[in-house]
Amino acid sequence: MDSPVRPEEIDPVIHERVRLGIVSALAVVPEMSFNELKESLSLTDGNLSAHSRTLEEAGYIQIDKRFRGRRPLTTMRLTAKGRKAFQRYLAMLQRIVDQASDSD
Repeated sequence: MDSPVRPEEIDPVIHERVRLGIVSALAVVPEMSFNELKESLSLTDGNLSAHSRTLEEAGYIQIDKRFRGRRPLTTMRLTAKGRKAFQRYLAMLQRIVDQASDSD
């Protein structure tokens, strides 16, 4: 049996609900536009902007700004570091589930 998960093992960057949603969404597609993420997660521009900045500063996502025609297009994708952090986070959650199941 694994040792119990310690609070310091929980990645605070990913653990926050909105950032977990962003990382989860980006884990299954190569990239998403700002508007796609905003709509799929029901976020405001400001909320998505702030949380995506935190993820970018941690090196978990890459944000690209370019133009499609004359319109600005912001896209986001998970980096290799972000994918590894998300996999560690999922493994930690699995440990919690396993430990809870073992205690029955």
